[in-house]
Amino acid sequence: MGRDGSQTVEIRWHGRGGQGAKTACLLLAEAAFFSGKYVQGFPEYGPERMGAPITAYNRISDEKMTVHSNIYTPDHVVVVDETLLHTVDVLKGMKEGGILIINSKHPVEEIRRMLGGYEGKLCIVDAERISTETLGKNFPNTPMLAAVVKASGVLDIDRFTEDMRTSFGHKFRSKPEVIEGNMKALQKTLDEVHVE
Repeated sequence: MGRDGSQTVEIRWHGRGGQGAKTACLLLAEAAFFSGKYVQGFPEYGPERMGAPITAYNRISDEKMTVHSNIYTPDHVVVVDETLLHTVDVLKGMKEGGILIINSKHPVEEIRRMLGGYEGKLCIVDAERISTETLGKNFPNTPMLAAVVKASGVLDIDRFTEDMRTSFGHKFRSKPEVIEGNMKALQKTLDEVHVE
């Protein structure tokens, strides 16, 4: 629930510069906007450089939002680079019942141990494997975007898939293979991902 009583979902992204966390955050905002939602998608800027930790945020609501601050108590947290689990308190402020969505090859039990026995909802995505299989390179942002939508239920999956095809079609008009690769990455993630 938002502060104004509306149903607002807040998501915090953790990644490293150059991994596409900011891009995925903005794509989620775009998809939510296409779905008729009120949205905010914004990175937190500091002295970023390639590989430096970055944070980005989404607010998605059915009603107009009056809050424009950073997100301190997110419903869900997305970690695009699992090495951040050792240096950033990714769970800080996360609401009870929220979902932690992590890009990792490690099994759930190992991630829970890394997080000091975290017992909340967890969604593990091997975004490197998925993107390598579908795009030929490690581009974790597309699989992580799909994982957020599937795990959180914040958007209708069919509408999201259609909207992303349109979005990728505009962005990569002259590269149909990139459009298809991204769509395959989305679909593969949507098929594989689940919350534990």
